[in-house]
Amino acid sequence: MRVRVPRWLIVSLAAVFSCYHLVLAAVSLDRFDDPWPVAACMIAYAAATVAALWPSRLSAMPVWIASFALAVSIVIPLQITSQLDSGDENGYATWYVAAIGTLMVIVATRRRQAFAWLGVGFMALHGAAWSGFDTLADLGVIGSVVWVAFAAWMSSALTRASRETREFILAEHEAADWQAAQEAHVNERQYRLLQTGRTARPMLAAIVTQEGDLTPEQRQECLNLEGAIRDEIRGRRLLDDDVRREVMSARRRGAVVSLLDEGGLDDVHGTDLQRIHRTLAEALRGSSADRIIVRTVPGGGDHAVSVVGLGSPDPSSSALGRGVASEADEDDDDDEVQLWLQIPRTGSD
Repeated sequence: MRVRVPRWLIVSLAAVFSCYHLVLAAVSLDRFDDPWPVAACMIAYAAATVAALWPSRLSAMPVWIASFALAVSIVIPLQITSQLDSGDENGYATWYVAAIGTLMVIVATRRRQAFAWLGVGFMALHGAAWSGFDTLADLGVIGSVVWVAFAAWMSSALTRASRETREFILAEHEAADWQAAQEAHVNERQYRLLQTGRTARPMLAAIVTQEGDLTPEQRQECLNLEGAIRDEIRGRRLLDDDVRREVMSARRRGAVVSLLDEGGLDDVHGTDLQRIHRTLAEALRGSSADRIIVRTVPGGGDHAVSVVGLGSPDPSSSALGRGVASEADEDDDDDEVQLWLQIPRTGSD
């Protein structure tokens, strides 16, 4: 279970901490001889905080906002310490240390760690130069540096976790796609094997029973069954039970039937596919062509299937035979189109 923290809640907490620093600054104004520069620093700090916390679609802070926050973190210590004595007990007058630490934590959280380190780094060096290294802990500089380090580490860890999560999701999708493709291949192979077994089993049983001694009619039937098995591979979505039956009937009367599905029916489903099968079966049933070619029309055009039936204009030509190759070529050239049908992709019965 994933627990999500609302973004507005995080922004509200950061805003409350920032306002708290401004309250401390307002309380300590009486310790300064000229409070107006301090008030200007308070305004600059408030503006930088608002800019850093302003909602944005980008998780990374814009460079200009990070640069503005860095400039504020440099100007404020210089301005405030110019009116303070490092040897005195300044109390809340050093509010800027925690304020800048909070601002730099926000900058680091929004993936601008380099600007955050520059800000707290300058504050630490300035504090050491102003009051000495032994007072850094009392000023709160050490705590601000630790908080910025923690924020930078958390930001990097969350960024890495987000990237790895996206990679895992992508890998999961790829694995799911691969598994679905494998299952589709397995199902298709099992279906084809089942259909092939259903088609060839009676003839195989006859071959075993007769020990391979088949009659000419049975041998011709074996060729017809071979064509039916080939149809299962090449015909694919062109086939249903009615179409299979009519194709076999056409082969048994001596016609040569070729089925070729080139993907033109992949986007046809439901009643449209049933209509196409029914129209194709009726066309095959009513045709006396010697050669029938059925193929799908790829590309998503108006027509899904084209059917062409060729035959000789002389019904007795098949009985007369062919004497020489030139005569055969001439007969082939004389074949006429006896069936021409284009089945639309969509339509009504």
